[in-house]
Amino acid sequence: MTQPAQSIFKAYDIRGIVGKTLDATVAHQIGQAFGTAALKKGETTVVIGRDGRLSGPELSGALAAGLQATGVNVIDLGQVATPMVYFGTNVLETRSGIMVTGSHNPPDYNGFKMVLAGEAIYGDTIQALYQAIVKQEFSAGSGSYRIHDIRAAYLERITSDVKVSRPVKIAVDCGNGVAGAFAADLYRGMGCEVIELFCDVDGTFPNHHPDPAHLENLEDLIHCLKTTDAEIGLAFDGDGDRLGIVTKDGQVIFPDRQLMLFAEDVLTRHAGAQILYDVKCTRHISTWVKARGGVPLMWKTGHSLVKAKLKETGSPLGGEMSGHIFFKDRWYGFDDGLYAGARLLEIISRLPDMTATLNSLPQSSSTPELQLKLEEGENFRIIAQMQAQADFPGADEIITIDGLRVEYPDGFGLARSSNTTPVIVMRFEAETPEALARIQAALKAAILRVKPDAQLPF
Repeated sequence: MTQPAQSIFKAYDIRGIVGKTLDATVAHQIGQAFGTAALKKGETTVVIGRDGRLSGPELSGALAAGLQATGVNVIDLGQVATPMVYFGTNVLETRSGIMVTGSHNPPDYNGFKMVLAGEAIYGDTIQALYQAIVKQEFSAGSGSYRIHDIRAAYLERITSDVKVSRPVKIAVDCGNGVAGAFAADLYRGMGCEVIELFCDVDGTFPNHHPDPAHLENLEDLIHCLKTTDAEIGLAFDGDGDRLGIVTKDGQVIFPDRQLMLFAEDVLTRHAGAQILYDVKCTRHISTWVKARGGVPLMWKTGHSLVKAKLKETGSPLGGEMSGHIFFKDRWYGFDDGLYAGARLLEIISRLPDMTATLNSLPQSSSTPELQLKLEEGENFRIIAQMQAQADFPGADEIITIDGLRVEYPDGFGLARSSNTTPVIVMRFEAETPEALARIQAALKAAILRVKPDAQLPF
């Protein structure tokens, strides 16, 4: 039996190219490894689902067979958004689940996002699955299989709790991702009027890529808001766990600014609570949260890491610059773009001018993510050396929880290792263009001290 490539076992999930590094055999082995790990935790049932990718049915079928071969019982939700599998691990008779999804990767990718006994697994736990496959250390048994439709329960759980003060007319762009099968029904169920863009699930993504983090994927939504009477636009990624927001006048409200709006609401019910955000987010979150009586807590990037920290701290809300928003307030603490959209509509339906409120959320000049491409493993070595040699005159604070984030009175610079590819990711924010240039120059010098031949993208 062929072994899977270790390279597909990433920091937060498993991801590969279908037909090259990922096929039914690999999916079956992952099922066996995960089923074995679940049984060790006392879990006898695993819930599974898949997004709209063309390879989904074959891979999820093989995954189910692998799980059953260990003696684990499988509850198959069929084609669902990733958060619906997470929901299943909270409301069905199991705390373990696997979503077959390629998330926002190109159409020929697929992968697995996993929850084991209530924990979103990452790092060593994912590597342990690989080792179990290498050693063929699997439990043996004969588990059952049943299909379960969770759609009605999921929609009902949200619409029974999240209420709009008035019907809002919205435009929803799902980019032919799996969120298209649920988003319009959810928001109509809340009493909103919905204009649908690319809500037919199609794993070839014929219109644009389902990733609201990239502005080119929001052009259709911006055009729709300009040419119709829709008041706001919502966009989703391929598996529905991230939300993009566009205002009536075409402004994009990036996730760190979304988090400020949600924090203001959540802190009215959880006075003095910690609000989590990752190292890529704007420095305005700290000031904003403190001003509303909360405690800002910066943490490492990665949806699994933020979920674990949320659980550890008891925080009611967390968010990442990539678009994962985690509500523990009135929800379960997992990232859910569809649910975040519902909470957004609840808040803005009460506002006299939603566009003005959203556009007035604090922001500074900032760069998109800039990448320094390197050899395998080189990124971690360079960051470690930069942390050891950190010398930034004029800086207020040097934060090393995840890479190097240098805070100045008028901005910040971040350099951190990607956990999925051999690159150093950089992001900069400042009050003025001059400050931005100065902070970029300081980090550039720090990188060149360690790697003089680095080809920097700025």
